[in-house]
Amino acid sequence: MNNRKLLGIIIAMLVLFLVACGSNGSAGEEGNTDSDEEGTTEEATEENNEENAGENTEENAEEAGSTYPMTVSPTLSSTESRDGTQNNFEDVDFESQPENIVVFDYGFLDTLDALGVEGIVGVPQGSSLPTHVEDYNSEEYTNIGTLKEPLLEDIAALEPDVIFISGRQAAFYDQLKEITPNVVFVGTDQEQYWETFTDSVDIAAEMFGKQEEAEEYMADLNSKVEEINNHASNFESSLVTMYNEGQLSGYSTPSRFGYVYDVYGFQPVTEDIESSSHGSNFGYEAILEFDPEVLFVIDRTAAIGDDSNIESDMENEIIQQTTAYQNDRIVYLNGPLWYLGGGGLQSELAKVEEILSELE
Repeated sequence: MNNRKLLGIIIAMLVLFLVACGSNGSAGEEGNTDSDEEGTTEEATEENNEENAGENTEENAEEAGSTYPMTVSPTLSSTESRDGTQNNFEDVDFESQPENIVVFDYGFLDTLDALGVEGIVGVPQGSSLPTHVEDYNSEEYTNIGTLKEPLLEDIAALEPDVIFISGRQAAFYDQLKEITPNVVFVGTDQEQYWETFTDSVDIAAEMFGKQEEAEEYMADLNSKVEEINNHASNFESSLVTMYNEGQLSGYSTPSRFGYVYDVYGFQPVTEDIESSSHGSNFGYEAILEFDPEVLFVIDRTAAIGDDSNIESDMENEIIQQTTAYQNDRIVYLNGPLWYLGGGGLQSELAKVEEILSELE
């Protein structure tokens, strides 16, 4: 082979080698580019998903109107039982909105119902359930006992996320906490009635994202309270009593029904009445002696489901001598509503409207 042919073969081989290297390089570069683009695309997708998930979470929280986790404080930090036992209630930490709800307090049940809260699974059923929440006397809801005697096993079977209680269940606080640590005291206090009532409304609104609905109810209620204050200013004296099978108890301020004076604006005929949940024994002669212009009578007998003779017992010869009777200002108040069903949005509005209808 001559030198010229040999040189030609060598040159051809070099060209083929260079072309092959160039092709591999291009392929490698294109492969790296595809890989980078694919990686970048995946990262972008993940970031977008994370952002969207975050946005959805925020949107859901905003729609719900509640922010979790949250800490809920009781309306009262402690209460004292009749036997002198001190009951202490703790703040409760919630990671998410409760779904299975057990409610003992009729006032709080009333508020949850008014706000349209869903998830109630157990309530104390029976004749003591106030009329405005009597729909809970059905098989759709589990009967969890009475206000003073909870059915602990039945409550545990419901696996509640929260149990709302008030004073009548205070003695069972620790036992209920064994079922769930999320036991919230939402009861009212006789010396701070209106404040603890509105605190309970705030608890319901914040826990279940119902702030707007609560504000609307409270605006209507406050308007009616202002109206009843205008009526109350027409009378110089009044007295709140409770009828129980022929016996009477009287209430002044502060007391369980002291808000009739402090919030509604009626003037108590006397402040010299012992403050207690069941009032001070108050005879018919005492009513004649104080002679209020307006006499309010709460029918406890009817509230606990017994037959009541309230009007025939009250309108005796002694009471007929009073200014309230002679001016047709004896106001018989709905027993279940006032004795068992207060402390809720609907019940507080109904109380005000009941008095307004009687005095107009």
